[in-house]
Formats: sequence, structure tokens, C-alpha cells
Amino acid sequence: MIPQVDFMEKVRRIGNIPAFIEDAVIVAEETEGEEKENPHPNFIESNTSGITLEELENGCIVPSFGDNQLTISHQHFIHRVEDAARSCFPLENFGDTEIRVSHKILGRVPGALNKRKEELLPEDETVYYQRMAFCFHIRSMRRMMNGQEVHLCIGGVRSLNEENLYRGKSPEKFKIFIGWRVRVCSNLMLTCDGLIGRLEVMSEAEIYESALRLFTEFNPERNLELLGNLRNTLISQEQFCQIIGRLRLYQVLPPARLRELPRVILGDSNINAATRGYIENPNFGLCGRENISCWDLMQLLNEAVKQSYIDKFLERNQNCTDFAIGIQKALSGEDTQNYSWFLG
Repeated sequence: MIPQVDFMEKVRRIGNIPAFIEDAVIVAEETEGEEKENPHPNFIESNTSGITLEELENGCIVPSFGDNQLTISHQHFIHRVEDAARSCFPLENFGDTEIRVSHKILGRVPGALNKRKEELLPEDETVYYQRMAFCFHIRSMRRMMNGQEVHLCIGGVRSLNEENLYRGKSPEKFKIFIGWRVRVCSNLMLTCDGLIGRLEVMSEAEIYESALRLFTEFNPERNLELLGNLRNTLISQEQFCQIIGRLRLYQVLPPARLRELPRVILGDSNINAATRGYIENPNFGLCGRENISCWDLMQLLNEAVKQSYIDKFLERNQNCTDFAIGIQKALSGEDTQNYSWFLG
């Protein structure tokens, strides 16, 4: 039995978001059948593949530590986060859970250790996935933001490569998030108050408690207003080119100089993808316009980091949001963290 956390008074207030935010309106809820006929893009790409919860439960083993104690399974992690979300938003309507996995690990049952590969039977083989990411959205918490439909999204990431399975059981590492997602491209827009980037727990109950605390303390309307305001600051082509050039230069700066600048964890492939999107992306690129906005910049970067490995995805996604907000402050003269350097 998962213990309840006494957050419910605040939960009731969070569950109903007031529609006072400028340029944000409630979108009529779609039916379940409509969503299945028009599937949205994946929230992460890279080398991941889709998998169902039933496949995780019935087709994959659960790895154990060196002392034979089982790790917390991917599916139990998903269930506990879902439980916390339903406790926090009891009156809302939830969408299906999308699960992506990578780094397939093949093994054998103990009785087949001495068999040659060609002698292995299906029942001799085992499989699990080292890395897993999942998310689901709350259907009834939907808005129009800067011309795009967005909805509140919840999910998490598990990377068993961060665990030392050869020793005895120790705290296991997870990541949990809540934030808004753009439906047309499934770009997540994560801020620091919607992400637990390193959760170390010994039990499923601790996952539930931590997730419930994150969801309860998250302020959706303030978050939405912060993101929506990015639309009000424009970036010229010259400024965009300056930003891209400085992002490339940033990667080769000496450590002493890097410590003076905001942290950016985007790689060459992410910067290349964002540059290509600036020209080609039909939703956030130029497409006949003279300028893009800081909102568009955030979306181009978010789209680019969807090619990251599962274990790096959330941190890079949040970093993109921070970067777009920082550029907005630099353009408006409010920069106190030296984002102005990226504008030359």
C-alpha cells in the first residue's frame, strides 16, 4: 500500500487552472478515438523504440543487484508515477502512457549458460532494456499557446547504466518531470521547477512520495505564463546566426571562461539540427518570415534535443528552456547571467 502524503488541500487548488493567462485558452477536449486516429509524434527519438506496458511486464526480466535483490522495475516506476499523478489531479482525464526504450540487453537463463548460441531455445533467452523513458498527458488540461495547442505532460526516465548492479542493493536513480508539451511536435518545455533530475530511492513508496511532492509544488499557470511571454521577443536572422556561432565557440572555450558563462549542454548534432530547423521547420522556422521569436528558438532547440540518448534528454530539454529565457532577458536588457555573450 503506497502511503498518502498530506498535500491534498493544495492539490485541489492546482487541479483547476484559472484561464487568466494572456493568449492561453482552454481547448475543447478530444475523444479517445480521435487521438488514436491522429497520433502525435514521439516525444523523444534518438535510437529509441516504442514498447507497451504489457511487453515490459511479460517479455522482460527485472535485473537484480549482486546480492540477488531485484531492482525497481521499469513498469513499477511507471505505475508509481501514474498513481501520484492521479492522486494529485483526481478530477482530470489522463491520456495513454507512451513508453520508449533503448539499449537492449540480451541474456540467458542459468540452465542455458553452457549451450551454444545456435542451440538456444526461446525459453532460454532473457531480455531487458537498459534505458526507458515514458510520458502521458492530462487531456483535460489543454491550452492554446502562441498559436499551438499545448497540454500538461508528466513522465520519467530510468537509466540502469547509472546503477552498479555488481554490488549489493543501493539507492536507485530516477528522473521525474511535469511540464507543458506542444502537441504538433510533442516538444517538451521543461523548467527547473518541473524536473527532478536526480532522484535516489530505495523503494517504490519513495518514488510515489517524491512524484506527488513535485506535482503538488509545480505551478502550471505561472509556468505557462513564463513560456508564453517568450513570444513577445523577436530574434533577427543576424542575431540567430550570432547565437549559433557562439554556441559552437562555447564548446571549445577554456574551463576558466566557461565558468563565467551560463551552462549549455548542447552538442554539435543538436546545434546542427536547430540550424536546419530554422530554415525547414514549418511550425517554428522562418517559412517566409523575417524574424523568429524566443518561443520559436526554444522549440527549435527542444526539437533538436529529441535526438539525445534517453539518459541525457531531460537535462538538455530543460537547458533549452533556460537558454531561450536567458536570450530573451539579454535582448530586453535584463540579463544578469551573461547570456548577452551569445549575442556578441
